[in-house]
Amino acid sequence: MQMEMPRRKVRCVLVHDYVLWRQGLRRLLEDEPDLEVVSEAVDAAECLRKVFEFRPDVVIVDAGAFGLSAPEAEQLVARQSPYTKVVFLSEQELSGSGFDGSQAFTEYSAARQTSVEQLVKMVRSVCGRVHPAEELPPAGEPASELGHTLTSREREVLKLLAEGKTVRRAATDLGLSSKTVDAHKFNLMRKLGIHNKAELVMWAIQKRVLKIPA
Repeated sequence: MQMEMPRRKVRCVLVHDYVLWRQGLRRLLEDEPDLEVVSEAVDAAECLRKVFEFRPDVVIVDAGAFGLSAPEAEQLVARQSPYTKVVFLSEQELSGSGFDGSQAFTEYSAARQTSVEQLVKMVRSVCGRVHPAEELPPAGEPASELGHTLTSREREVLKLLAEGKTVRRAATDLGLSSKTVDAHKFNLMRKLGIHNKAELVMWAIQKRVLKIPA
């Protein structure tokens, strides 16, 4: 019987001059089981050095970091690592960015209103990947057996909610915002194929995430 080798994680480099921005995005991306942030950079020059050193799969970069159009920026990155893809982030709408005109952005460009979930999908898409939970399970395997696809953060949220904590209380315990915990709740329930809190509690008990007092 041939064993299936686990897929290598998508390796990312983050480029932005705000440390807080990089740290926040790094934490969000590394909650995903198939993504890994291998390095960070503050500007275009450091970005190119890190790309040459780490040969990442994806560079997630502030749209104005290079001061060039998207195709020109992509060419610079490709000279250091031909297989590295680029995802551009802008604080403005795509049509009014610091890039020059209609050729500024590529298909993989995120505007101000882009959510973290949309960005994660964009990163996977540029690498030709899908979320592990979106891949077809082996024949006969029920959705309830897919708990291994939960991230560590989703498991923490699951445990607290199953214990009866509200989203707000769970957010306080984890040091997160209520919106972030609510997003984790939505994702874990989608992955497990459950639709209400009673089913969530039952799943946690069955999988021994939640212990019942003797």
